Amino acid sequence: MLDLPYNPARLAREVLEEYFLRGEVDYQKLEFAGDIQAGSFVSLKNRADNSLRGCIGTIEPCQDTLAREVACNALSAALKDPRFPALTAQELEEIYITVDVLGSQEKVEDRGKLNPEEFGVVVAKGNCRGVLLPDLEGVDSGERQLSIAAQKAGLSAREIEQGDFTVYRFPVSRFEEEQQ
Repeated sequence: MLDLPYNPARLAREVLEEYFLRGEVDYQKLEFAGDIQAGSFVSLKNRADNSLRGCIGTIEPCQDTLAREVACNALSAALKDPRFPALTAQELEEIYITVDVLGSQEKVEDRGKLNPEEFGVVVAKGNCRGVLLPDLEGVDSGERQLSIAAQKAGLSAREIEQGDFTVYRFPVSRFEEEQQ
């Protein structure tokens, strides 16, 4: 687990609270000594049934600091995930936030050694990429993990069956909000 000067999940909630209160976010407040650069995924889940309510992320850093990366991804998960309508201020208390901070990717030569509980994967072919985070319910094998990531990349059933793509794996540090 990364040692950060803040909890990224708590930061994501504070960013969303500020956005719903003021209609904007003061990115100047997102400066922390010792911060790093890293990709991150912000997941919003319904407290009642743990179903997904939004998830957006970056596999490579796009911002100067992880705090800013988390802030941008939190806003995108809440407002721009195409699978869901935009989150409302009233729904904010009904969600639980997790943030996955991604470590460096490494190319996987032996796909049989994938561990979906420990590592996330990136499936790549040409300009197509699909990402799947680790330790997800119902993903209990490397083969299943690759299949889902390849589908997310938009690869055809034939390409998936033939394994005609490059695989990278990455470690994740998962941060969660304190239970309320």
